[in-house]
Amino acid sequence: MVVAQDVAIIPKPVKLQVTSAKDRFIIDQETTIIPETVDAMPAAEFLKDYLKKYYGKELTINPRHNSFNAILLKLDKVDSKVVGAYDFRSKKNNVQIKANEPSGLFYGVQSLIQLLPVSGRLEEGVASVSISDYPRFQYRGMHLDVSRHIFPVDYIKKYIDYLALHKMNVFHWHLTDDQGWRIEIKKHPKLTEVGAWRNGTIIGLFPGTGNDSLRYGGYYTQEEVKEVVRYAADRFITVLPEIDIPGHCMAVLATYPELSTTPNEPKQVAQTWGIYNRQNNVLVPSEKTFAFIEDVLNEVMDLFPSEYIHIGGDECAKKWWQESAVSQQFMKEHGLKDEKELQSYFIHQAEMIVNKKGRKIIGWNEILEGGLAPNAAVMSWQGIKGGITAAKQGHPVVMTPSSQMYFNHMQSAKEDSLTAAGKAITLDSVYLYDPVPAELTAKESSYIWGGQACLWTEYISNTAKVEYMLFPRLSALSEVLWSPKESRNWESFQKSLPSQFKRYDLWQANYSLEYFKARKLDPSTYGLQKARKS
Repeated sequence: MVVAQDVAIIPKPVKLQVTSAKDRFIIDQETTIIPETVDAMPAAEFLKDYLKKYYGKELTINPRHNSFNAILLKLDKVDSKVVGAYDFRSKKNNVQIKANEPSGLFYGVQSLIQLLPVSGRLEEGVASVSISDYPRFQYRGMHLDVSRHIFPVDYIKKYIDYLALHKMNVFHWHLTDDQGWRIEIKKHPKLTEVGAWRNGTIIGLFPGTGNDSLRYGGYYTQEEVKEVVRYAADRFITVLPEIDIPGHCMAVLATYPELSTTPNEPKQVAQTWGIYNRQNNVLVPSEKTFAFIEDVLNEVMDLFPSEYIHIGGDECAKKWWQESAVSQQFMKEHGLKDEKELQSYFIHQAEMIVNKKGRKIIGWNEILEGGLAPNAAVMSWQGIKGGITAAKQGHPVVMTPSSQMYFNHMQSAKEDSLTAAGKAITLDSVYLYDPVPAELTAKESSYIWGGQACLWTEYISNTAKVEYMLFPRLSALSEVLWSPKESRNWESFQKSLPSQFKRYDLWQANYSLEYFKARKLDPSTYGLQKARKS
């Protein structure tokens, strides 16, 4: 007999009711997927591919099939006006998903996937339930740094699939940094000929125990970028590209030393981590620099249709501008009273370039320094203060405080894998985080666009380690960003975890067992495979 607490869907829906304790919908070879309009095809194709890949069952998509033994995807009015809302009904003879627009159908399909047997045996059936659901936040993001370590296009697609399966809708792609430039810019081919490659990487935790002296690098061609953007769009995920300026530019300066405040000093793509304030990695303010920024951003905007372009803006060490006669003269000529205003000048220039094409900029919270650009959004990573300040000024905010949302940090105090130093970011600390600061009024809170977690890859050199750091924390994050605050419950979430871990096994995904270790639980008693070492 099925009861509501036995139905484990992550993220937790707004409303879920078991409508029959006995009846189950069995997907078999005769089951048909019925997209009633062409707009329902992305959801239909995703479901078909999922069933074939993980259950070995290839279903037919037929818009004109009758509704018996079928999965119906229909654009129709649902009560909620929130983008992504859907209604779901499964019963003995069929499954019906309806939504106001296509993304809602796609999210309804993700709930159906969560109802599929984690054993891999479809004959166990889908419980009879009724769901009305919609997301709490319109920005539900996950970040991946490909500068420190780069991953193949096929894996980027898999990463996007993981996000889609959790009803996330933004993939923040960190494409440039001191340790490598990862995107082809046709007007500046040297960026990938030189800036995409470093001549070694430190060994171990910073400052390291040596250097491996191995050439490392790579980049994504523009055709590959277009392929990723299309793939994500089919999953209702926006790819948010990040081109980090005016700091974190060592890969740029190794390629074009003339864009540095010290053009005559030799430079190379960074081989170590944590070089902020240790090496000169900032751009010099000059017409040549701003022309370069415009060239890059114009090509980036041609590749990415996202409303926002991430321009970084973080960790700009002011000392390099202070020591630069050219920078000081530029500040004097442009009436800039200090280096914070110079940093703001860079951000304003980037915003003007982006605005000319009808786009907007988003940057890390340091873009508040020296005055925030008029139409900018802020990503708050140094705690929540920057997000609060931006929201009070009426700017859109994405909350990603490093103390809870940086998934490159250890998952327990006794982590058995090399990770970034600092406090442990445990599964419960992720789950219990709320993106809306208590200090904000209701009106100010409306500027909290949503949240995201970041995965910086200094110590993540392979895809198994990516997944080890991602799971199960991504599942907790998805519920933080989708489910109503009042319905989230840590104890209830924990009851859903055994099924979710089995789903990771079904996906053949790697994951951390720290949740079990911290509670002295034996994962094998839950029927889980042993997580691979990372």
